[in-house]
Amino acid sequence: MNEPSATTLDSQTALVTGASGGIGGAVAIALARAGAAVVVHARDNREAARAVVAQIEAAGRPAKLVVADFSEAAAVDRVAEAAWGWRGRVDILVNAAGADILTGENVKRGFDERLDRLWRVDVLGTIRLGRQLGRRMKAAGGGSILTFGWDGADRGMAGDGGELFAAAKGAVMAFTRSLAQSLAPEVRVNCLALGWIETAWGRGASAAWQERARAESLARRWGTPEDVARAACFLASRAAAFINGQVIAVNGGFDPTGRANESEP
Repeated sequence: MNEPSATTLDSQTALVTGASGGIGGAVAIALARAGAAVVVHARDNREAARAVVAQIEAAGRPAKLVVADFSEAAAVDRVAEAAWGWRGRVDILVNAAGADILTGENVKRGFDERLDRLWRVDVLGTIRLGRQLGRRMKAAGGGSILTFGWDGADRGMAGDGGELFAAAKGAVMAFTRSLAQSLAPEVRVNCLALGWIETAWGRGASAAWQERARAESLARRWGTPEDVARAACFLASRAAAFINGQVIAVNGGFDPTGRANESEP
């Protein structure tokens, strides 16, 4: 009998936060197609989250929907309990929940208000959920945790958005490295530092931002949620068993000049 592929996630249970669409939704669906049962978390968009659940079930895998606003610590605790209690364990945790501070009415909010929400959801939510479920995973004998950072956090970017995301995602990246040490060797903890990924903001971005996104990637294109999902599936699987405590850029290769395809003068 052939041994199962190192990338299969059969018999595993995953929790994906922020999974009502975009990157989180793509990750949840990809994990299910690899064999995992998936807890789909959403902040408030039940309709979109149910569509993700439907795709998971169409792939032949069980799914559970949980709704909670991660700006509240008690809500994070409820999601942790619901996810663990569903099947008696969580093998994969993907912390994809993130505060939207770039679209809709959020753009008009002040710096302090946007920082507060970004910090509570992206940073404190990731820390609280990672610690709670990470300790349970360690006691159970294994697991994989993924967080989401930003490939620009270390080099910085001018403007309010750059300052906000550098502070929040830089904290997540630093926490990831420490949590990996706390939970080793049973649990692996890695971070995907995302570059220009075409989410709702990217689709509506100005021509200047569109040009910048393509110029700063050696791939000369926006990344897609599916690009991220493939990386997440790999890191969650046994194929990545010797990868731990890493911050891995998913950006097509960063080009600081934006001129990689131009000939020399």
